[in-house]
Amino acid sequence: MGRVVSFSNQKGGVGKTTTCVNMAAYLAAAGKSVLLLDLDPQGNATTGLGVSKSGLKKSVYNVLIDGESIQANLLKTEIEGLMLLAANIDLAGAEVELVYKKDREKVLRGALEREREKFDYILIDCPPSLGLLTINALTAADSVLIPIQSEYFALEGLSQLMNTIALVRRHLNRELEVEGVVLTMYDGRSLISRQVAAEIGKFFTKKRYETVIPRNVRLTEAPSHGKPILLHDQRCAGARAYQALTEEFLKKTEGKGD
Repeated sequence: MGRVVSFSNQKGGVGKTTTCVNMAAYLAAAGKSVLLLDLDPQGNATTGLGVSKSGLKKSVYNVLIDGESIQANLLKTEIEGLMLLAANIDLAGAEVELVYKKDREKVLRGALEREREKFDYILIDCPPSLGLLTINALTAADSVLIPIQSEYFALEGLSQLMNTIALVRRHLNRELEVEGVVLTMYDGRSLISRQVAAEIGKFFTKKRYETVIPRNVRLTEAPSHGKPILLHDQRCAGARAYQALTEEFLKKTEGKGD
C-alpha cells in the first residue's frame, strides 16, 4: 500500500513545490515507484518536471470533476519510476465545481484508493491556500509534510495550518499525521534563520527534519529548465541537501513499516 504525503503550506514562496518535485525525483532514483500529483492550479510542479501546461489534455481536473481514472491521465517524466498527474489553470475552476459534488472533501481520496497499490509513494503538491483542494489532499493523505522558509514571517499562519490539520483529523481523516517540517532557504550565517530553526524545533520537537535546504542558485534555476535538481546539477549544495532529506524521509517512513 503506497504512502500518500501532502506537501502543504498556505504561505506561498516557501519552497513547497521545489521540495515536492525534488523529493519525488530522489525517491524514484532510489528505486521507488512514485506518483507526483500536482494539485496547485499554478501547475508549477508540472512545469518543473518538463511538461507544458498549454494544451494539456490529461490532468487532475479530469479526475476530480469528470470522474476519470488517475491511470487514464498519468504522464511519464524523464525520471524512470516517476509519474505525473499534471495540473493547469483549469484546476482553479475545480475549487468552485467541487462545492456541488457529493462528499466534496473526499473526491480525491476515492480516486486515489484505486491507485495506492500501484505506487510506493504518492506525493501531493497542494495549492498555497487552505481551500477545498487542500482539504481534499489532507483527507486523502496519510501525512502532511510542511516546508517552512527560514525567515521571520514563516511562522505566521502556521497555527492556522495546524488548526486545519486538526479539523481534518477530527472530521475527515483520523489517521492524518504531521510527517515533518522542513526548513528551506536556510542561511546558517543569518541570525534570523537560526532563530526560526530554534522556534520550529520548540514547536514541533521531534517532527523537524535534521536536514535543512540551503539557499542555492542552482535550485532556483532548475524549474526554468523543466528539470528537478537531480537532472540539472546533482553536485550542487541544493541537490545534496534534497538527496539527504529524501534519505532521512525514507528512514522515517520505512521505519514505520510502510
